[in-house]
Amino acid sequence: MKPSAHIHIKRIYDPPAPEDGCRVLVDRLWPRGIAKANAPWDEWDKQTAPSTELRQWFNHDPAKWEEFRKRYFAELGQSPEAVRHLQSLAAQGPLTLLYAARDTEHNEAAVLKDYLLAHADSPCNQQEKQAP
Repeated sequence: MKPSAHIHIKRIYDPPAPEDGCRVLVDRLWPRGIAKANAPWDEWDKQTAPSTELRQWFNHDPAKWEEFRKRYFAELGQSPEAVRHLQSLAAQGPLTLLYAARDTEHNEAAVLKDYLLAHADSPCNQQEKQAP
C-alpha cells in the first residue's frame, strides 16, 4: 500500500484515536477553545496552511471552493520543503491532517490531502526517497 494511502483528515475538536498516527494541525490560526498546554497534535504546520490573503478571500464560502483549490494548489507548489515534510511523515505511517473549520468538505485539510496524494510520486519526492 502506498504511504499516501495513510493520509486522513479530521477536525481538531474530534478526539484523538490510535489510528490517527501522526497528527498535524494545518491551520494558520490557533483553533478557538484549545489550550496550548492541551494541544492534541504532534505538530503545528503553518507552512502548508493557505496564506492569510487566500484564507480571507475564501472565507469558507462553498461557491468559491473550486477557485480556492486552484489557488491553494499553486501556493503549495511554492512550498516544496513543507510538502516533502508531510510526505515524509506519511511514508512513516498514518498521517492525520487536522483543521478547525466546521465544514468537513470545504476546508484546507481536504485540499492539502488531495495535493499530497496527487504529488506522492512527483520527481522531487522520488529524489528525496533516493537520497542517503
